[in-house]
Amino acid sequence: MTREDFSDAVELPVDTMAALERAAGSHRHEVLFSNRAFHIKQSAVRDVFDISIRPGLISLAGGSPYLHSLPLEELGRTAQRIIADHGLEALQYGGGQGMEELRRQACEVMAAEGILDADPADIVITTGSQSAQDVAAKVFCDPGDVILCEDPTYVGALNAFEAYEVDVRTVPMDDGGLVPDALEQRIRELRAEGKTIKLLYTIPSFNNPSGVTLTAGRRQAVVEICRRNNILILEDNPYGLLRFDGEPLAPMRAGNPQDVLYLGSFSKIFAPGVRLGWALVPRHLYRRFYLACEAVVLCPSPLTQMLVSAYLREYDWMGHVRSSRTLYAERCSSMLAALEAQMPEGVSWTRPDGGFFIWVTLPEGVDTYPLLYEAIDAGTVFIPGAAFTPGEGPSNKLRLAFSAVSPEDITEGVRRLAPILRAAVDAAKVR
Repeated sequence: MTREDFSDAVELPVDTMAALERAAGSHRHEVLFSNRAFHIKQSAVRDVFDISIRPGLISLAGGSPYLHSLPLEELGRTAQRIIADHGLEALQYGGGQGMEELRRQACEVMAAEGILDADPADIVITTGSQSAQDVAAKVFCDPGDVILCEDPTYVGALNAFEAYEVDVRTVPMDDGGLVPDALEQRIRELRAEGKTIKLLYTIPSFNNPSGVTLTAGRRQAVVEICRRNNILILEDNPYGLLRFDGEPLAPMRAGNPQDVLYLGSFSKIFAPGVRLGWALVPRHLYRRFYLACEAVVLCPSPLTQMLVSAYLREYDWMGHVRSSRTLYAERCSSMLAALEAQMPEGVSWTRPDGGFFIWVTLPEGVDTYPLLYEAIDAGTVFIPGAAFTPGEGPSNKLRLAFSAVSPEDITEGVRRLAPILRAAVDAAKVR
């Protein structure tokens, strides 16, 4: 049995795996890796993204926004003007907190979501919201501390948290999102184990990957539970404005400025390539969070900040959001219709009212990871569910994304996927 076979067969402690990898290292420098380095994993989403560019493959994997409706020629002229007229500022170092105009504009975006009391002085512009997740784990968590999260949750956050040797524990969800009673129960169990719980990481609106939304009635209940237990909420809300009916649910931060550290992103309402987001930090926590951000990224790019500011100032960005809602709603409907028409009995899925994703559940005993390779051979691709939960066990779930795929390709992609899932369901019945 090889070392890889052994580690597949037996779940080993990270320290033991680190020692084995060091011993098997082919270069003398590999013994220099820290134990923390062995908590950093290759993202399954990134692996599939690399596969998704193959010609003829219909990707139902990537949660990418649709960018074709952006005024690209006009934006090109705007970028040219920024460099020509303000190049010495745009191409120079900037402040670590981010430009004041963009921080004010982030407050305007949050006001459209229902946060009416945000102060630009409490905002840090970040390199996307994932860098803020990384900083939150660094600032608040010692090795072994617990971060609670929904099950399932965003794979990028899991990778960021686990790199800091955090103990990520899950809380069950149902069709109404995170279950408050289950949250209280999990907290009691962890306290009985002697665990220290620092954060609850949540994507309350159109959870990635499930598409499920935490109901308005549960949001304050979750905040109250965390307040009683001195747990800070890390609210990640990249999809909040993309509710199909155009009526965003108020974020948990809206009425709870002391108890919620709020993360926003320009990736879904403008473009992910600008790599900009923001953190609205409770004032009493701001200084250390800001210093940690500055220690990682000396300053967010002035050039991309100025481009995003110009877009929010000079273009109809809310009009783009409204048209995006309509487009995503149509594509979601196409995927739901295709699933209804093609999926075998025993397969179920979520019905999101916003965002980018649908979560598909197969019968117990089916592992969706091996099915990925069959799907690729059939000309389509998805993300296996195991990527979205801590631990190494198999999952009978998978994520499908509809945001960047035409209705015709959605229908064809589901048609290609259906026989693979049907065969897996049939095989599970006879086991």
